[in-house]
Amino acid sequence: MEGSGGSSSWTPANPAPLGLAAFAMTTFVLSMFNANLVSPAGEPVVLGLALAYGGIAQLLAGMWEFRTGNTFGALAFSSYGAFWISFWALVVFYAKDITGNAGHDIGLYLWAWAIFTAYMTVAALKVSGAVLTVFVLLTITFILLAIGTTGAHANVTHWGGYIGLATAAAAWYASFGGVVNSTFGRNVIPLFPAKR
Repeated sequence: MEGSGGSSSWTPANPAPLGLAAFAMTTFVLSMFNANLVSPAGEPVVLGLALAYGGIAQLLAGMWEFRTGNTFGALAFSSYGAFWISFWALVVFYAKDITGNAGHDIGLYLWAWAIFTAYMTVAALKVSGAVLTVFVLLTITFILLAIGTTGAHANVTHWGGYIGLATAAAAWYASFGGVVNSTFGRNVIPLFPAKR
């Protein structure tokens, strides 16, 4: 918006708490099923959440991070938003068409995301301790899910679900800290920023 002097006074909000919250909630719900803590019959509940919140809302957060000049946030939120949209599309449209060993094919999908997450973990070293924790746990989650899916090891998949729950908790903490600190205008919740 322009003031009477014609200069812009609009400052964009930090999109990171939205992206982290969207990631956390969707990861939490899916991980409850992966950990076998709720009945598999309810798994379709994940799909709407994956498309709308984990997918679209997080993708928007990533696009808004471009506006703030945050390369890490832009890549992370856009990519994981696309991950959730692709997960939704895979389950709804494409999984039924996989011929041969579906476990190996979906395992490949998960290994690719594990590789991406591992190199983002290196970049997260310069973001904050809270975000680094999310990426370390997420890398472990993807690796366990990839191993479990590729080899049809249900127990390994369940462990991936447990680590996924820890990942969701860490992401919620980072989102909580971001929104509380922004709202209060001071550091109320420690996020352990990286030394520059």
